[in-house]
This record gives sequence, C-alpha cells and structure tokens, in this order.
Amino acid sequence: MDGYVTKQILGSKKMMSLTGPASSGKTARRSRNTARAMEIADQLRNEILAGRISVGERINEVRLSTKLNVSRTPVRSALHALSAEGLLDYECNRGFKVKEYTSKSLSEAYEIRAVLEGVACRFAAERGLSAKQKACFEKALQMGDSVVDRFHGSEDQIATYRAANVAFHETVLRAADNPILRKTIETTLTLPGATFRNIVSFSERSVRQRHDDHHGIYAALCAGDGWRAEFLMREHVSSIKRSQIKLSCHTESLHPIENT
Repeated sequence: MDGYVTKQILGSKKMMSLTGPASSGKTARRSRNTARAMEIADQLRNEILAGRISVGERINEVRLSTKLNVSRTPVRSALHALSAEGLLDYECNRGFKVKEYTSKSLSEAYEIRAVLEGVACRFAAERGLSAKQKACFEKALQMGDSVVDRFHGSEDQIATYRAANVAFHETVLRAADNPILRKTIETTLTLPGATFRNIVSFSERSVRQRHDDHHGIYAALCAGDGWRAEFLMREHVSSIKRSQIKLSCHTESLHPIENT
C-alpha cells in the first residue's frame, strides 16, 4: 500500500511540474511537500486502521493542516492518495470522510483474505523458511505467549498481542516471496475491520485459540507441509471473519449503514 500511495503522490507532483520550468527552490519545496505528504498519509492510515479515526468520520483539510502545522498542499495530496487507496471517500463540497463498510463487504474481504493468505502459507512452506524468517515467527509467537500465559486483558496486553499478530501475518507474506500475491492481499486490508491490526475479541478464550492457530501454522511451515499450512491459515482467518461479522451485524443494527 505504501508504494501505491507514493505513486499517487509523486504522480500528482509530476503533473504539477509539467506546467513550466521549476527553479531549484521550487523543486526542493515540492520534494519536501512530497515527503511530508507521505508521512501524513502513513500517519492517517495508521490512525484509521487502528480505529482511532472512526468509520464515517469526516476529515477536515484545514483543521488537519493546522493541527500538523503544515500547509494544505501535502495534506491534500495525502488525502487524495488515501482516497485512491480506498480508505477515504470524497464528496463534492463536503470533503473527505473515512469509508463506511457493511457486514457484506467485510465478509467478502475476509473470504478473499482467507484464500490468499492460505496460498501465501503454502508458498512459504514449499520455499522453506530462512533462519531470519524463523526468528521473526518465533519472536511473534513469544510475544503472544507472554500475553496468553499471564492473561489479564490490559491495554498493554492488547498492544502486545496486536504487534504479535501483525508480525506473524507480515512474516507469512514475506516468506511467501510473491509480490503480486502480497499486493492482492493488501487490497483486502483497506477495510479497517479486516486488517492484521484488528483484534475482534480480546477474551482469554479467543486469544488463546487464535494464538494456538499461529503455533499450528508455524509448525506446518517448518515441516514444509504446504497443504496443511494453507488449510490452517484458511480456518484461522475464517474464524476471525465469523467473529467480526457477528460484531459488525450487531453494530449495524444500532447504526444502520446504507448500501451504495
């Protein structure tokens, strides 16, 4: 996703440069704006995917530029890039807002993610794990173990488990070593409820079950059993989908979202 945002931002800057010869000062200013726009896009993406900016919330360009103490140019570029990425919607004369989604669209994202992450596991198992990849998996599992072994449901534990979950799934994608597959999976992660960072239920039972899934997937990867690794990952993501859809349906019953 970051590469896509970079392309969007740099593309818009390139179009601006075609309007005439730029001085070195203007070129330097454009470079600074491009770098700042990428930083803003990263910051906003993280806030949205972490749920700190709510679904449907409007993002005011002027207030955001004031808050960040930057001009509106890099803010505007960042917002347009995130809109192209699918995280924001743009409405004429009303600006940007965080994209709303229904339980149906969320279910579809999880269904595709389950299949593709399963394929990523099979590729990783068939290629074999490097020592560095094993170390990354084992660090993520150790982080999860520390939460499960002494579970008390604190905010610190949620943060630790979220980091462990992100690290585990990201390592699967790196071990699969297939850029096209990775980019395709990343398109399913543009829905805040479908990201690696999303922890649907932080009860001891659910956390233990999902962490046990991670241990099972890693064992299959180490054994080079691609089909078992694929099956386990599909089941793992599908179980998360069922929990997320149940939660989403409950939320929609309280705050209906129109299908568009």
